[in-house]
Amino acid sequence: MKAEPPEDAALLRAVAGGDEAALRLLYERHATWLFVRLLRRCNDEDLVADVLQDTFVAVWRGAARWRGDGEAAAWIWGIAVRRLVSRLRGGRAPSPVPDDRLDPAVARSVSAEETVLLGVEHGDLGAALARMAPELRAVVQATVLDGLSTREAAVLLGLPHGTVKSRMRKAKERLRWELANPGSTR
Repeated sequence: MKAEPPEDAALLRAVAGGDEAALRLLYERHATWLFVRLLRRCNDEDLVADVLQDTFVAVWRGAARWRGDGEAAAWIWGIAVRRLVSRLRGGRAPSPVPDDRLDPAVARSVSAEETVLLGVEHGDLGAALARMAPELRAVVQATVLDGLSTREAAVLLGLPHGTVKSRMRKAKERLRWELANPGSTR
């Protein structure tokens, strides 16, 4: 009987102890969806590849700092998106790769986190988000779904910090109204 693969949490603990094979397993498990998700935010494959490499170097160096109170994949994603923001800081924000240009075989590889978010997409919140203006939806994506601060989102989106805060305020107002008045138009 084949043994079950170790959980991500166990792998991170092993990485914290210097286990290179555990890091390799984490990379094999998460690199594809991380690459695709980062590429959706930055249309520069070389930059995304560098960010992905930086991410796993940071995982190697910082695995002992993982508190274990959440999903390991979400922790790794947080490192990756912050590495992307750091690389974009000071430069012009690249445009994301459109979904129709992504390899369908790779695009199907989604994380557990994205599976949950897909469930949200088909409920009232997803419908309200879909009716939202794209510039407001992008701010919600960056701050709420990706967990970035408004400053980090500003760098990622190539916007002034105040604009991100203003759009987030408008997005919250719009979502409150949409959820309180389903099916209505404003």
